[in-house]
Amino acid sequence: MSRMETPNGAVHNGGARRRGCTFQRNDFFPEESFKNWNNYSRAFLETPFRLKDRVLTRSSDQTELVEVKSRSNHEMKKTLNWWDLMWFGIGAVIGSGIFVLTGLEAREQAGPAVVLSYVVSGISALLSVFCYTEFAVEIPVAGGSFAYLRVELGDFVAFIAAGNILLEYVIGGAAVARSWTSYFATLCNKNPDDFRIIVHKMSSDYNHLDPIAIGILIAITILAVYSTKGSSIFNYIASVFHLIVIAFIIIAGLTKANTENYSPFAPFKVRGVFHASAVLFFAYVGFDAVSTMAEETKNPARDIPIGLVGSMVVTTFAYCLMAVTLCLMQPYQNIDINAPFSVAFSAVGMDWAKYIVALGALKGMSTVLLVSAVGQARYLTHIARTHMMPPWFAHVDERTGTPINATISMLAATAVIAFFTDLGILSNLLSISTLFIFMLVALALLVRRYYATGVTTKVNQIKLIVSLVLILGSSAAISAYWATSDGWIGFAIAVPLWFLGTAFLCISVPKAKEPKLWGVPMVPWLPSLSIAINIFLLGSIDKKSFIRFGVWTGFLLIYYLFLGLHASYDTAKEFDQRKNNTVEVDKVWDKVEDGFVDGEVSKVPVST
Repeated sequence: MSRMETPNGAVHNGGARRRGCTFQRNDFFPEESFKNWNNYSRAFLETPFRLKDRVLTRSSDQTELVEVKSRSNHEMKKTLNWWDLMWFGIGAVIGSGIFVLTGLEAREQAGPAVVLSYVVSGISALLSVFCYTEFAVEIPVAGGSFAYLRVELGDFVAFIAAGNILLEYVIGGAAVARSWTSYFATLCNKNPDDFRIIVHKMSSDYNHLDPIAIGILIAITILAVYSTKGSSIFNYIASVFHLIVIAFIIIAGLTKANTENYSPFAPFKVRGVFHASAVLFFAYVGFDAVSTMAEETKNPARDIPIGLVGSMVVTTFAYCLMAVTLCLMQPYQNIDINAPFSVAFSAVGMDWAKYIVALGALKGMSTVLLVSAVGQARYLTHIARTHMMPPWFAHVDERTGTPINATISMLAATAVIAFFTDLGILSNLLSISTLFIFMLVALALLVRRYYATGVTTKVNQIKLIVSLVLILGSSAAISAYWATSDGWIGFAIAVPLWFLGTAFLCISVPKAKEPKLWGVPMVPWLPSLSIAINIFLLGSIDKKSFIRFGVWTGFLLIYYLFLGLHASYDTAKEFDQRKNNTVEVDKVWDKVEDGFVDGEVSKVPVST
C-alpha cells in the first residue's frame, strides 16, 4: 500500500491516518461529519439510520489486529513475556482492596466470614479471567474487552462497555491514590486527615481534599509514559518486596492469633457475606489491564494464559490468608477501617510492625496505580483508534513506544476524582462497572463460540438467542430476588431456569467456532456461570451506586449520539470503501495478468 503525507503533516498508510502529537482540530474531529455545520446537520438527521448500522455491525479479528491497530502513529514494542505478565497481574491486583476494604467489610458486613467473601469474589474473578484469556490470545490488541465486544456484540455495546471501562480505571486509580495517603499517614504516625484539606462547606463525601494523591499520580504518569518494559521492571521489584511484606503479615500476625476472635464467625449471616463479596470484587480489579498488554507480548498464546491465570491464583490465595490473619488478630468490631493491618499489629503489642505493613501497602498500591495507568491508556488508545473517542488519544510515541496522550489524559482525570471523592463511594461504583463489563465479556464468549456469520443457521440463531435470554433473565431474577426477599421460592424457580438455558445451549446449538490456540474449558457452563455470578453480585450493591452508574451511562449515550456515533460511522465507512477499492484493484490486475487489454486498468477506482 502506498505511503503519503498530507499538507498538514498527517501520514496516510493505505488510507489509515497517522497523526503526530499536535493540537490541531483535525487531530480530534477529522471525520467528514465534522468538517462544517452543514455536514454535521446532515449527519445528525441520519442518527437513527447510523445508530441501527452501528448496533448491527460487528468488527472482525482481522480488522482489530491490522486495520484498527494501524491507526496509531507507531507500533507498540513487543517486550513482555509470561513472567512480566504474571507480575503485572499480581501488581495490578494486590493493593488498596486487601489493605483497606478488608477491614471495612469485616467490621461492617461479614465479620470473620470475610474470608468466604474473598473466596466468592475470587471464583467470580477467576471465571472472568478464563474468558478474558481466550479473547486476549485470539485478538492480542491493546483494546482488551472493548475490542472483544466490538467483534462479538457490535460497536454500540462495545462503546457503552468502553465508557464503563474508562470509569472503572479512573475510579479505581482514584480510590488507590486516596488509600496511598492513608497508609503514608500511618507511616508518619499521623491521621490521614492530617494530610488532607477539609472544606466544611462542601458535602462530607467530597470535602476531604487530597493533594498527596495528586503527587503520587504525577509520579506514576512519568513512569508509565517513559517505558512499558521499564514499568515492568519497577513493578517486578516492587511486587517481590510486596509479597515479602504479605508473607511477614501472615506469619507474624498468626503468632498473635486468638481463635476466640473467630466467634461468631458470620455475625451478619449469609447476606452479609455476599454483600461484602460484591464490594470486595474491587480487590480483584486490575487483572483485565493485563489483557490490554497482549499487543506488547512476545508470544500471546503461551504467555497470556500463564500470566493471567497464574497471577489470579496467587492473588486469591494471598487474600484469603490475609483475611484470616486479620480476623484472628482482632475482634471484628475493633478493626480499623482506614489502616486495618497496621492498627491490628499495634493492638497486639507489635507497634513496630505497623511501619513494615504501611511500607508494604504503599509499595503494593504504587504497583496497582502503575499497572492501572498502563492498562487504562491502552484501552483509551484502542477506543480512539475506532474514532469513538477523538483519534488524538490514539497517538503512540515513536521513541518510547507508549501512548503518551492517552496516559496523561486518563491520569489527569483520575487525579481530579482522587482529589475530591470519598473511598466508599468509589469502591461501590467501581464494582458495578467491573461486574457489568465482566458479564458482557462472558456473554461475548458464548456468542463467539456459537455464532458465526454464514455458518450458523437461522434456526440455530433463534436457539442461541432463546438460550442467552434464559441465562440472562434467570440470573437477573436470582439477583433481584436476593436483593428484595429473604425467601427461597424465587431461587427454586430461577436457578433451574438458568440450568435449563445453559443445558439447552450445550445440547441443541452446535458450536460455530473453536479457539485456534487456547480456549476456555467447559463451554458453555463456565461462561454461563460467570454471567450468573457477576449479575448476582450486582444485586448486593446499594441503590445510590446504581443511580450514579445510571447517570454516567446516560452521559455516555448523549456523547455517543452527538459525537461518537458519527465519528465512528464515518471511519467505518471510509475503511469499507478503501477495502472495496482494494478488492476491485486486485480483480482488475488479475485480469490484466491473464491477458486482458490495458484499457481495463482505467476502470480501477482510485482510493484517496
